[in-house]
Amino acid sequence: MAVFLLLSCSSSDGGDDTDSKPSNLVVNKVIVGVTPSTPNGDGSGVVNFTVSADNATSYKILIGSTVINSTTGVFSHTFTQSGTNTYTIYVSAYNGAEFISTSITLTVFVTTTLAWSDEFNVNGAPDSSKWSYEIGAGGWGNNELQYYTNRPENVIVQDGVLKIKLIKEQYSGSNYTSARIVTKNKYQFQYGRVDIRAKLPAGGGTWPALWMLGSDISTNPWPACGEIDIMEHVGNNPNRIYGTLHHPGHFGGNADGGSILISNATTEFHVYSCEWSATSIKFYVDNVLYYTFNNNNSLPFNKPFFFIFNCAMGGNFGGAVDPNFTSATFEVDYVHVYH
Repeated sequence: MAVFLLLSCSSSDGGDDTDSKPSNLVVNKVIVGVTPSTPNGDGSGVVNFTVSADNATSYKILIGSTVINSTTGVFSHTFTQSGTNTYTIYVSAYNGAEFISTSITLTVFVTTTLAWSDEFNVNGAPDSSKWSYEIGAGGWGNNELQYYTNRPENVIVQDGVLKIKLIKEQYSGSNYTSARIVTKNKYQFQYGRVDIRAKLPAGGGTWPALWMLGSDISTNPWPACGEIDIMEHVGNNPNRIYGTLHHPGHFGGNADGGSILISNATTEFHVYSCEWSATSIKFYVDNVLYYTFNNNNSLPFNKPFFFIFNCAMGGNFGGAVDPNFTSATFEVDYVHVYH
């Protein structure tokens, strides 16, 4: 609930009858479904307003191009633009030709249709209709220390979650094993909201990532294909979550991105989200916005992308490995894509 008591611009016909002028304009708004974990509403987009002013006989509300007239000052509006958006609402109270006006801002979350998901509820290997494996060492240019396998020791769905396990062991010339699964050639999408609920591995050198690559990477090599990193974390800097975009002129250490410090990243599940449109790419943790990138048609972020979930060890971003490290598990509860 929010209440605004504001005196703003007013108009008069030049007379002295000040008793007829509205005054003490109060705007009350309630976004439906607000909780500590959903601070901008439950996704329905419904906001209830109550407007009042002394001496007012009618009210006018402007929301975008929508004008609402009311004699009671009580009304409801449903916002429909998907994602988390901030709006300016203009409110006026009238008594004849006399009026008083003000404006407020509010941020509303609107969800849309669930277009694709994996709940990871079937024990065993990841769903082969959705995921395949990328197998090998080195991290394809990142100087990583693990060997990615498709073994159940490294990747399995168990107890309602996907588990990618990073293990210290000798395997095919590498000192660590892990897994990297992808939806390439199985699922791709362009624009929408992604929510991924995950608990991150702990330990110096660990580098879990939830990310996407342009589906044309085979013919349009990185970074021209574009890369959207929804969540990255490094065990050497615990609880710092990174959201990053790589594209020509802005990749590697020169990439565009932001970060946020959270609590309990390795002991509790959090929801890592990305809202992607033709005009912006926004990054969230638990619905808290921490970075906005301005997209445009000159960038490689206006075509289909596919998912990659992996956990690396060391490398260019993971850094030094704790010599006492033995194993750690990256857990993903679900991935949801909304259009």
